[in-house]
Amino acid sequence: MKKLLMLMVVAVAIITLAACGSDDEADSGSSEGGDTYKVGATQIVEHPSLDAAYEGFKDALADAGLEVEYDFQSAQNDQNNVKPISDGFAADDVDLIFANSTPSALGALQATSDIPIVFTSVTDAVDAGLVPSMDEAGENITGVVDLHPEQIDATVEFINTYFEGATIGMVYNAGEQNSVSQVESVKAAAEEQGLEVVERTVANSAEVQQAATTLVGEADVFYIITDNTVVSALDSVVGVANDQDIPLIVGEPDSLAGGGFATFGIDYHTIGYRTGEMAVEILTGEKSPSDFPAEYPPEIQLFMNKQAAEEQGIEWNSEWDDQAQFVE
Repeated sequence: MKKLLMLMVVAVAIITLAACGSDDEADSGSSEGGDTYKVGATQIVEHPSLDAAYEGFKDALADAGLEVEYDFQSAQNDQNNVKPISDGFAADDVDLIFANSTPSALGALQATSDIPIVFTSVTDAVDAGLVPSMDEAGENITGVVDLHPEQIDATVEFINTYFEGATIGMVYNAGEQNSVSQVESVKAAAEEQGLEVVERTVANSAEVQQAATTLVGEADVFYIITDNTVVSALDSVVGVANDQDIPLIVGEPDSLAGGGFATFGIDYHTIGYRTGEMAVEILTGEKSPSDFPAEYPPEIQLFMNKQAAEEQGIEWNSEWDDQAQFVE
């Protein structure tokens, strides 16, 4: 009898311990009743601008004191990888998805209508169908776009001011919705300035150098927008620009460090950080995505790379010394 009683006590203890272990395991990756949140983070490809936005996002959550378990996945610039990544986050029932690029945001939105999504590094959230308007968020999605309303107009005006009458050469991936939107805006701005745009499209980064080369003789200035495919192979365009003395205008400051000459750009860490601030309020239950209208970057600034100007045979204008911030 004593032996039977002892066996029953041991059995009860084992069951109790097992139950406690199960609760601890559930809390370790959930925001319900615990201190740790699970965030699925994804971007179409890894390059400096997107990486800076992701770091800004994480910094905001860390500064808010949140304990976060990140599941980061890059689509490696392959659209076929976007859906499985997003579907995986939905299946894992993460607490929030950080979508860092237009394809990533679209993939996340198609995968779930229940999990909150915050995006950044998206050029036109309305045209992409992510939000109804810039004054109204989606039911489970909001974020910060990476194109200031005045950025393209300012860039094209800069080109016409300092390279008057220049033909603008563009290389982009027509499969990226954000790129198509930007190219159309560049064409509209160029028409107002009386400039011509010539373009080449690519399907992958391996085609970028050849596309840039075919623009030699047609384009007086290269303008590389924030196209993920082309930016990930920017060195190919830089090589052509330097060899042929063609000024290379880029879409964001990080591309200056890679050899671009000038940009009216934004700070990607800043827009990532702002997106992270939104995520904090969503994760802690203070707000839902629908409470945040999508936002534009706060401001643009002229950035320049003097070394790139020299490499591309650009005659330096003293006005730029007062106008620009310089990147090496």
